[in-house]
Amino acid sequence: MTVRNGLASLIRPEDSVLVLIDHQPYQLAGLNSHDPHMVVNNTAALAKTAKVFGVPAILTSVLADRGGVIFPQVTDVFPGQEVIDRTLINTWEDRKVVSAVEATGRKQLIIAGLWTEVCVAMPAIQAAGEGWDVTVVTDASGGISIEAHEVAIQRMIRAGVNMMTWLAVMAEWQRDWARLDTAVGVTDILTQHAAGCGIAYLWEQQLLNTPVPRAAG
Repeated sequence: MTVRNGLASLIRPEDSVLVLIDHQPYQLAGLNSHDPHMVVNNTAALAKTAKVFGVPAILTSVLADRGGVIFPQVTDVFPGQEVIDRTLINTWEDRKVVSAVEATGRKQLIIAGLWTEVCVAMPAIQAAGEGWDVTVVTDASGGISIEAHEVAIQRMIRAGVNMMTWLAVMAEWQRDWARLDTAVGVTDILTQHAAGCGIAYLWEQQLLNTPVPRAAG
């Protein structure tokens, strides 16, 4: 198993490229490893996070005329951007997708998609074997069963693929709250997509802006 540690192993926005694979209605209909609402929410949050940090995003679908187009919660983040539609199940065998990734000049490949055991595992394992630094965002992905999702994760880990959640990706890209150019955008995404964490932040702001009652007397 590939050991991943040290500061250089952390993901960096300037070195990252995001590939979102097959977030489509047909795949969502077969999703049983996660709450579908959560996967849509998390994928939208991941897409918005990439945009805040200037991370290029490659959007790809498979047989969209039959399986449906990518969720608007994702495509609306990148208005007018081409979605690469494939026939190949393994995204990393599609030359157009790989060329789009290579054109960014970046080597940290961040992948999320449906389903984990098929359309995520195959490109992640192939790309890792070709020398790419591959991270899979597990909660913006999902499989046809809990077992399918979990077995796929274990398979990818054994192949040297890194696993993260979308919030961990955001935190690792931000790294320092002194990075004010992205801190506001990060906070906005947290309030929109991080449920309890976002509500707690809004509550904190409410308390900080509530005048302290003056003592009678």
